Amino acid sequence: MVMSMGYAILDWGTYNALGSIKNAILLGMRLTEIPPRIFSRRKVDEKYFREYKKACKGIFTTITAHAPYYSLTSRDPSTLKDTERAMKSAIKLANIAGAEIFNMHIGSALDDRDKAIEQASDIIKKLLKESKDIMISLETTYSPKFLGSLDDIKAIIESVNSDRVIISLQLDNDFIRELEIYKNANFNLANSKATVDFWMNLFKRAIKLTRNYFSIRFSQVIGMYLRKRFFVKKRVPLGRGYPDINPLAKAIAQFIYREIYEKELPMEVHIIYTGPTETKFRDTVMLTSSIVSEVAQLL
Repeated sequence: MVMSMGYAILDWGTYNALGSIKNAILLGMRLTEIPPRIFSRRKVDEKYFREYKKACKGIFTTITAHAPYYSLTSRDPSTLKDTERAMKSAIKLANIAGAEIFNMHIGSALDDRDKAIEQASDIIKKLLKESKDIMISLETTYSPKFLGSLDDIKAIIESVNSDRVIISLQLDNDFIRELEIYKNANFNLANSKATVDFWMNLFKRAIKLTRNYFSIRFSQVIGMYLRKRFFVKKRVPLGRGYPDINPLAKAIAQFIYREIYEKELPMEVHIIYTGPTETKFRDTVMLTSSIVSEVAQLL
């Protein structure tokens, strides 16, 4: 909700297909996100998304949507056309469902980063024309092989030149990218550097790339090298991976309370848990509880 006295300090929740919304409601979640896989199912039509909106009405304060996993960049022009067509369809359906935000992975950095940024910006400009109100959030990534660093997202926002394009921090990706874990997979060393100050610095840089919404996504992760060349990450249940939750929860609480809430910035704060489906409800509650408990120390 808007960060002024009398409103909740954050909206929290996880991704839900239509069938699992009832569980999120039971737990008192304030936010729900349409998962990317829904937009890729051939049997899902506009009726599904109208029903999604109806199921959420008067219960959730926020509906967000995660775009399908199509790269906005490619060396093949025909692939870009297919991506553009699929993304236009997805953002229209997200709009029908009442989503305020359409969140996207950007895609490969290609061999020419500037050209990749240009390609991504071109598609985003076209998507903005498909809806007058919905905002597009660009999700941070974990490796320079992809577009999604803060500098990449800043360049795209400047290229698109629209107030409706913002950043969304996927904090496990930021942890891996900023501490360069993708180079050596040394999670233990990086974890010792992921202090409250580390996270606060990240948030201060990111808030310059958004308006109306401060969007945070998180899951703990582990990672490894495949064939000693390709670093991959894997999301794991809360408590079984990296980074440690304690300094992160402290930093989130301090930042949103002191830098947003107390300063009465006109900005909604979203906490979206993105971990494994099997434990997502338990973990969403645990993550939010950790953050809110730290906020309580500041009251």
